[in-house]
Amino acid sequence: MATPIQTASISITPAAGEIVRDLLRQRNLDETYGLRVYISGRSCSGFQYGMGLENQPGETDTLFESEGTKIIVDEISIQYMAGASIDYVDDERGKGFMVDNPNAAPACSCESGSCGTDEN
Repeated sequence: MATPIQTASISITPAAGEIVRDLLRQRNLDETYGLRVYISGRSCSGFQYGMGLENQPGETDTLFESEGTKIIVDEISIQYMAGASIDYVDDERGKGFMVDNPNAAPACSCESGSCGTDEN
């Protein structure tokens, strides 16, 4: 059974909560659904995140509630996302969800240590 719903650790802004609720309405999904958030990889610019709508949390998932939205996080991702905030931006760069994660300082993970440099 998933960890009971908590109101700490991962939060969602009002703008992001509104977008998630709109997506649920558009897809005719009920209140059992929430936003699954997970770390899908790491690049030179930090963690890469994945998201989806889901209503079947796993036994080891942790559930949060923020801005009237359920947030589902797997046991591995939660270790690296505690304290994160999810926002929705719509500006000149584009629109989409953005994760502000205090645990993810951008760092080069390339073997050469020369990420972002041109050494031709």
